[in-house]
Amino acid sequence: MDDFIAARSQMALSLAFHIIFACVGMVMPFMMAIAHYQYLKTGKDIYKGLTKAWSKGVAILFATGAVSGTMLSFELGLLFPEFMKHAGPIFGMPFSLEGTAFFIEAIALGFFLYGWGKFNKWFHWFCGLIVGISGLASGILVVAANAWMNSPTGFDYMNGQYLNADPIKAMFNEAWFPQSLHMTVAAFCATGFAVAGLHAYLILKKKNIRFHTKAFNIASMIAVIAALIMPLTGDIAAKSVAERQPIKLAAMEAHFYTEDKAALVLGGVPDEESMQVKYAIKVPRLLSFLVHNDFTSPVKGLEEFPRDEWPPVAITHYAFQVMIFFGMLMMLIGLVYLYFLIFRKKQNLPNWVYKLFVVATPFGYIALEAGWTVTEVGRQPWIIYGFMKTIDAVTPMPGIQYSFYIFTAIFISLSIVLVFLMNRQIQSVARLYDPEDPQFQSTKNS
Repeated sequence: MDDFIAARSQMALSLAFHIIFACVGMVMPFMMAIAHYQYLKTGKDIYKGLTKAWSKGVAILFATGAVSGTMLSFELGLLFPEFMKHAGPIFGMPFSLEGTAFFIEAIALGFFLYGWGKFNKWFHWFCGLIVGISGLASGILVVAANAWMNSPTGFDYMNGQYLNADPIKAMFNEAWFPQSLHMTVAAFCATGFAVAGLHAYLILKKKNIRFHTKAFNIASMIAVIAALIMPLTGDIAAKSVAERQPIKLAAMEAHFYTEDKAALVLGGVPDEESMQVKYAIKVPRLLSFLVHNDFTSPVKGLEEFPRDEWPPVAITHYAFQVMIFFGMLMMLIGLVYLYFLIFRKKQNLPNWVYKLFVVATPFGYIALEAGWTVTEVGRQPWIIYGFMKTIDAVTPMPGIQYSFYIFTAIFISLSIVLVFLMNRQIQSVARLYDPEDPQFQSTKNS
């Protein structure tokens, strides 16, 4: 493995893990706040137990997210020093503000975890809400920095120099809103389905059913609402890509030739050499409509661009198809859930619906990882779109493959420990706060 591939692989691995921690940190505090609000309004201990269970999960994931996020910050400078040399002064503001949001989140989380019985109950609840708001702000600010790489602005480029930096303009670039909106909804969808699937599994195992049903109801509603909104945010993001990065859109769709009445490609195997897509299902005129709101407008194909500026077409296309496929599955599951909830007015769902959520536990994160692959791989060969190529930004230092192997081992070990701790926390707190569990009675009596 050469150093360029090793550097990109290490960055990809770090992002793939951190994005999960970050998304859980953005969403679970809001679930925690909902459960806490229910406890304050009803006084039922089961909601207090659910709040504590989720708060401990938030604390564990906050710690792991802080570690992986710090590693990413150093990796940007160590693996791609030429990039940070020029880009740092331009898009450094969202990173600085993200650090502020992180500190606010840490302080609020400390207040919440250790404030039981010490603060006014509504101030205590507000601290938990601040954890979610600051976590959400952190995520949006980081996405704004990534959006700048896709839509660089806020500087003048003259004779290879990046001059007259305007950090405000750079942060609020043309891509930040569609990317942030799509990413935020995706985080709620992915985390909602993951949490709902975990509790659905425990319901089917008949463990602390009442406790896990309360948890499932909160998580599933968040997941379903987000899943139904996702196509709208995806459409906004895709139209933005079509306008700013038409070559990325062409790679996403494996659209080799500029065409009027362009067809939407479903599936298929792209062949860059022959510039054909084999075994695909094509829906006539639909791509033109999705891009231009017009069934006849032309859509640029890859033929319009130099071959050395093409992103890896197959990877980008497959990742895009995976994202769409799992997104549609989650939307269908959401519609099934709403059917039973609204039209059948059933609070206790059939077991097969719970099984659907169990199967769908990883769907959101698969779609999320695929979406980030589209965003990052689809921008290649550029690290700053149109200005700096990734190969020109990488460190000249040798031996990067060894740090890649070490980081891989660290992240795998961290994931194993994380799963063990999360499972233990949920099970222990469920037993202590479920009135149907004998251990709850003995704890209450003591």
